[in-house]
Amino acid sequence: MVPDDLRHCDRWRLLTRMTQHFWKRWSSEYLTLLQSRSKWRIFQKNLDIGDLVLIKHDNSPPLQWKLGKVTETFPGKDGKVRVVKVKTQTSELVRPIAKLCPLPIDI
Repeated sequence: MVPDDLRHCDRWRLLTRMTQHFWKRWSSEYLTLLQSRSKWRIFQKNLDIGDLVLIKHDNSPPLQWKLGKVTETFPGKDGKVRVVKVKTQTSELVRPIAKLCPLPIDI
């Protein structure tokens, strides 16, 4: 007979592996889809004030990326937004759109 502690330990390991697998797939499949940019010939919506974004950090896992709201946009000469000001819970940051993942949420 297997002691209860061992079964709980095995269950915990399985749950941990499943959670890691989920976050790995979520970050590699879904976040990549959100951040994908097409060629310049295809129209793509600019980020607008009020859009919610995840602020990408290269050295952090996606679960630790901060959530922010666009408060100001800085369009280039061609009218395309390449840099935005983002308000997080604790600060305001200026970030290029390449470091942001827009969330498909309307507020």
